[in-house]
Amino acid sequence: MNRLIKVNIIFNLFCCVVLNAQVNTVENNPIIKDKFTADPAALVHDNTVYIYAGHDEAPNDFHFYKMNEWLVYSSKDMKTWQEHPVPLKPTDFKWSKGEAWASQVVERYGKFYWYVTVEHNDSNPGKAIGVAVADTPIGPFKDALGKAIVTNDMTTKYTDIRWDDIDPTVYVDDNGQAYLYWGNTVCYYAKLKENMIELDGPIVTVDLPNFTEAPWIHKKGDWYYLSYAYQFPEKIAYAMSKSITGPWEFKGILNELAGNSNTNHQSIIEFKGQDYFIYHTGGIQPNGGSFRRSVCIDRLYYNEDGTMKRVIMTSEGIQN
Repeated sequence: MNRLIKVNIIFNLFCCVVLNAQVNTVENNPIIKDKFTADPAALVHDNTVYIYAGHDEAPNDFHFYKMNEWLVYSSKDMKTWQEHPVPLKPTDFKWSKGEAWASQVVERYGKFYWYVTVEHNDSNPGKAIGVAVADTPIGPFKDALGKAIVTNDMTTKYTDIRWDDIDPTVYVDDNGQAYLYWGNTVCYYAKLKENMIELDGPIVTVDLPNFTEAPWIHKKGDWYYLSYAYQFPEKIAYAMSKSITGPWEFKGILNELAGNSNTNHQSIIEFKGQDYFIYHTGGIQPNGGSFRRSVCIDRLYYNEDGTMKRVIMTSEGIQN
């Protein structure tokens, strides 16, 4: 076999390998492809990541949110996800009349507390925050209080809109004190009692530039991070502090516009030594968009001074 033939054979083999590698590239985003999912909140427990998400059920010709339940998925590697039975619906709160908006689950004292956004019934109209409890991360969950923990009439002195009491996030500080953050157009926080189902003190506002909604609290090293949806359509921005109650120093944009979705809702976790940014886009096509969203995951990186590097949204998602 002469040298020219050998070169051609090697070249053809190389092209086949490259083309196959391109064809077989795994696109892990969105992570859930058989349903529309939104407002992801992640919990790390017992070497497993749980993602709690609202279920976007709006038909293609319906241009608002239709969300009748929350969903839960789990993974041990951030790539393969198991769906569990529906753990909670707005109808599980007798005082609610619907809409499974953004939520978060936290663990304390062996119990799992789920803070949710729902529409209160006509006795106290407007968005409200409820809390459910379970013995396991996948439920079953039940109403822990029998009434809302936050109602619209508790914050009317700050804004007269009826949808400002949404998007709860809870963080238990190193000293054991738990805090509830939430809000739309105004960012609020309050201490929680040790029972995790009642406020323990006044509601306080946080001054953040262009705050829209979706606050999320996490800590890395000595720094607390408050990320949130910024402007509209929404980007994700963040601020940093050495205290969970501030003062907060604005640090800028963390994540750009989420494709063809007007909203952008994030959670940030560390799992097995790696940091992750979990969010939604309108990524499933056809028919994906602002009211038919999909959960995605990409890596998150920090600079030496503790600031976060801008998150790059990818189709590949988590590969290893």
